[in-house]
Amino acid sequence: MKETIGITTDYIPLGQFLKLANILESGGMIKIFLQENGVYVNDELETRRGRKLYPGDAVYVEDVGTFVVEKEA
Repeated sequence: MKETIGITTDYIPLGQFLKLANILESGGMIKIFLQENGVYVNDELETRRGRKLYPGDAVYVEDVGTFVVEKEA
Protein backbone atom coordinates (compact mmCIF):
# COMPACT_ATOMS: atom_id res chain seq x y z
CA MET A 1 0.00 0.00 0.00
CA LYS A 2 1.28 3.45 -0.90
CA GLU A 3 0.35 6.51 1.10
CA THR A 4 0.68 9.97 -0.43
CA ILE A 5 2.11 12.84 1.60
CA GLY A 6 1.41 16.32 0.30
CA ILE A 7 3.92 19.17 0.32
CA THR A 8 3.36 22.83 -0.55
CA THR A 9 6.99 23.57 -1.49
CA ASP A 10 9.00 22.47 -4.55
CA TYR A 11 10.90 19.88 -2.47
CA ILE A 12 11.28 18.63 1.10
CA PRO A 13 14.37 17.25 2.86
CA LEU A 14 14.11 13.56 3.76
CA GLY A 15 14.36 14.28 7.50
CA GLN A 16 11.42 16.68 7.40
CA PHE A 17 9.46 14.27 5.25
CA LEU A 18 9.89 11.47 7.80
CA LYS A 19 8.50 13.79 10.50
CA LEU A 20 5.65 15.02 8.28
CA ALA A 21 4.63 11.42 7.52
CA ASN A 22 4.67 10.64 11.29
CA ILE A 23 7.24 7.89 10.81
CA LEU A 24 9.73 9.33 13.32
CA GLU A 25 9.29 12.13 15.85
CA SER A 26 12.58 14.03 16.16
CA GLY A 27 15.66 14.95 14.18
CA GLY A 28 17.85 12.93 16.55
CA MET A 29 15.75 9.82 16.05
CA ILE A 30 15.85 10.34 12.29
CA LYS A 31 19.64 10.74 12.24
CA ILE A 32 20.19 7.50 14.18
CA PHE A 33 17.54 5.61 12.20
CA LEU A 34 19.05 6.61 8.86
CA GLN A 35 22.60 5.75 10.00
CA GLU A 36 21.56 2.31 11.24
CA ASN A 37 18.86 1.36 8.74
CA GLY A 38 18.44 3.83 5.93
CA VAL A 39 15.38 4.10 3.74
CA TYR A 40 14.89 3.57 0.02
CA VAL A 41 14.18 6.58 -2.17
CA ASN A 42 13.11 5.49 -5.65
CA ASP A 43 14.59 2.03 -4.93
CA GLU A 44 18.02 3.43 -3.92
CA LEU A 45 19.32 3.17 -0.35
CA GLU A 46 19.53 6.61 1.28
CA THR A 47 21.09 7.58 4.61
CA ARG A 48 21.25 11.40 4.26
CA ARG A 49 18.66 13.47 6.16
CA GLY A 50 19.15 16.33 3.71
CA ARG A 51 18.29 14.37 0.57
CA LYS A 52 15.82 16.49 -1.39
CA LEU A 53 12.55 14.79 -2.24
CA TYR A 54 10.45 16.05 -5.13
CA PRO A 55 6.84 15.29 -6.12
CA GLY A 56 6.67 11.78 -7.53
CA ASP A 57 9.51 10.43 -5.35
CA ALA A 58 8.70 7.23 -3.47
CA VAL A 59 10.14 6.56 0.00
CA TYR A 60 10.12 3.00 1.34
CA VAL A 61 10.63 2.46 5.08
CA GLU A 62 11.06 -1.17 6.12
CA ASP A 63 8.24 -2.49 8.34
CA VAL A 64 6.26 0.73 7.75
CA GLY A 65 5.48 1.00 4.04
CA THR A 66 5.86 3.20 0.98
CA PHE A 67 5.11 6.90 0.91
CA VAL A 68 4.87 9.04 -2.23
CA VAL A 69 5.60 12.77 -2.29
CA GLU A 70 2.78 14.75 -3.85
CA LYS A 71 2.54 18.48 -4.63
CA GLU A 72 -0.46 20.18 -3.00
CA ALA A 73 -2.07 23.07 -4.81
